[in-house]
Amino acid sequence: MATARLAPGVALVTVPGQGLAVRTPDGEFLRVDTGTAAPDAVVAHLTRGHGRPGATGADPSAHGPAATGSGSSVAGSYDGELEGLVAAFGDAGFVAPEEDGVRGPLAGRTVVVLGDDVLTEPLTRFVQAEGGEVRHATRLTGQPEETPPDAVVWCLDSPAPHGLWDDADRLPARGVGWLRCHREGATAWLEPLAAAPGDVTSADVRLRRLAATPAHRELAAYWAGSCTDDTGPSHTAASAALTACLLTADLIAWAAGRGGSRRLRRVDLRDLTVDEHTVLPVPAVAPLTR
Repeated sequence: MATARLAPGVALVTVPGQGLAVRTPDGEFLRVDTGTAAPDAVVAHLTRGHGRPGATGADPSAHGPAATGSGSSVAGSYDGELEGLVAAFGDAGFVAPEEDGVRGPLAGRTVVVLGDDVLTEPLTRFVQAEGGEVRHATRLTGQPEETPPDAVVWCLDSPAPHGLWDDADRLPARGVGWLRCHREGATAWLEPLAAAPGDVTSADVRLRRLAATPAHRELAAYWAGSCTDDTGPSHTAASAALTACLLTADLIAWAAGRGGSRRLRRVDLRDLTVDEHTVLPVPAVAPLTR
C-alpha cells in the first residue's frame, strides 16, 4: 500500500467509546467509520507510527490473522479496508502522498526583496521558510534578459521619497505582484499588495491619504522632503518581525490565488498595535483642458 501522511492541520482524534474522528484544519470534527480496520491501525498508518491512538475501544488483536499473515483472505480484506480508508481521506484532502514532500505555500515563487536590512532580513527568512525563493536587489533594473520575478517587495525604515515607486507601480500590469511598506515617524505603513491592472498602487494610496486629511498640503510637503531629518523611532527587532510577518501573510494570500488586496495597515512602533483601513484605487481621469 502507498505510504501517506496527514495533511498539514489535520488531526486524528480517538474518542473513548466512540472510535475515530478527524479534526479538519478549520476546526470541524468528522466521525470516521473504520469498518473492519482497527482505528489504532489507521492512526499508525497515517502518522507513520507516531500517533497517540488512545482508547478507541478497538482491539487490534481482533485482526490477528492479518497481523500474523495467516488466513490470506482475512488479511486481504483487512488491508483492502485500510487502503479504502486512506483513499477516502485522500479524496477529502486530509492526506498528502509521501512522495510529494513538504511544500510551503510560496513554493515555486520567486520574490525580489529591496530596501533596508532591518526589514528585508526577517522578511527573507520568512519567505524562505514558506518555500519561496528570494532574490535581493538594490534597484529595479527592468532588463529584458532578466527572468521576471513573481513578486517584488520593497521595505523602507523611512518615508518613501517622492517618485521612488512610480516605476514599480507598473509591475501589476505585467503580472508581477507588488508589495511595499515604509515608516513615517512612529508609524509603519503596509500598503496593499497589487497583482493585476486596476489594483491599488502606491500612487493610489498617496492620493487617498491626501484626500482624507485636511493637512494635505503639509503631508505632500513632508513626502517631498521639505522637512527636518527623520529621527525615528526606527524599527526594533520586534516591530520588524511583526511587519515582515504581515507582509509574508500577504504574499501567502496572493500565492493562494486571492489576488490583490485593498487593505492599508498601520503598525504603531511604540506598542505594536495594528489597525487597517480599506483603500480603493483612484479612477483615471482625463487631463484638464484650458
